Amino acid sequence: MDYRDSAREAEFRSRLRSWLADNAADYPSSGDEYWARQGDWHHALYAAGFFGLSWPVKFGGQDLPPVYDVILDEELALAGAPPRPSLGYLVQGLGRHGSEELQHRFLPGMIDGTQRWCQGFSEPGAGSDLASLRTTAVRDGDEYVIHGHKIWTSYSDVADWCLLLARTDSHAPRHKGISAFVVSMKQPGVEQRPLQMISGVTREFGQVLFDGARVPADQMVGAPGEGWKLAMTVVGHEREPSTLGYAARYGKLVRQLAARAGANPPGDLRWAAVQAEMLRLHVRRRLSEQLDGVTHGPDGSLDKLLMTWVDQSVGHAALAVGGTGDEELLGAYFYSRAQSVMGGTSQIQKNIIASRILELGA
Repeated sequence: MDYRDSAREAEFRSRLRSWLADNAADYPSSGDEYWARQGDWHHALYAAGFFGLSWPVKFGGQDLPPVYDVILDEELALAGAPPRPSLGYLVQGLGRHGSEELQHRFLPGMIDGTQRWCQGFSEPGAGSDLASLRTTAVRDGDEYVIHGHKIWTSYSDVADWCLLLARTDSHAPRHKGISAFVVSMKQPGVEQRPLQMISGVTREFGQVLFDGARVPADQMVGAPGEGWKLAMTVVGHEREPSTLGYAARYGKLVRQLAARAGANPPGDLRWAAVQAEMLRLHVRRRLSEQLDGVTHGPDGSLDKLLMTWVDQSVGHAALAVGGTGDEELLGAYFYSRAQSVMGGTSQIQKNIIASRILELGA
């Protein structure tokens, strides 16, 4: 396969590289500082024409092929810039399941960064087994009243809106009693409880308690009971490495570790280099399939499992090279441990692969 840039792609890469040389250093790329200024980074990328590349023009995107997103991720990693804000799975969820009215109302602000978003899926006791969620939304006239508890909610403390899953029918089978809503986070009845991670980051995740929060009935996404369909769309895109830029970031860290390790790299680093290259080639294959119009359903679980293996291999390499005395590398190791849980545990991904791809029996 020919992975070289076309003339148009090369021009885009050159323009992006030049812009990053002038601007990337102004924005922190990790830790609480990154999360505090992620909104500014989103605005800067969008204003310069480097965000929302493959999303529809009518909502503020550019309708470019997904290869441009991969170029963006590669150049961000090479420049040591912050990663692009991860919103593609929310755009896909609302874009595929929301009414035209909801799409035109919310997607432009999501894409250009004037409105901040979070995803209210996971709960204490309902993470990978999402269908067991207990947050409820009860109809009250033209509104629904929400009670429940969400956790691991990225950017919840700065979000204007939440794409929320809640149970609207307690008598239906558990997958069919769930509905999706666009809920305002700036209202009474929404309590924020930030979470501090073992890596030291305090601003990425939060717990959110809903105690009588309200949402207009016309802000339900899809019909009552169709929340599970939206959830599967969202997590399917959330698990694809080609849309998240992981491969570029892992490769960058491996190269940094190799430069630091010198002529005798530890075995963990050598294995991490193999794993990172495997994921890079896998991303290229996925990209080629996307350009050919191939859509991925349960295959996203394969992608997620591969990402987990690579992330944790690179994390072990960071620990082997930096030990416990390097705060940044130790943080990379700690963060990698979460990859086998967040976005769906590895055990759940293996079950999905077994049942929905290999069609194995119980």
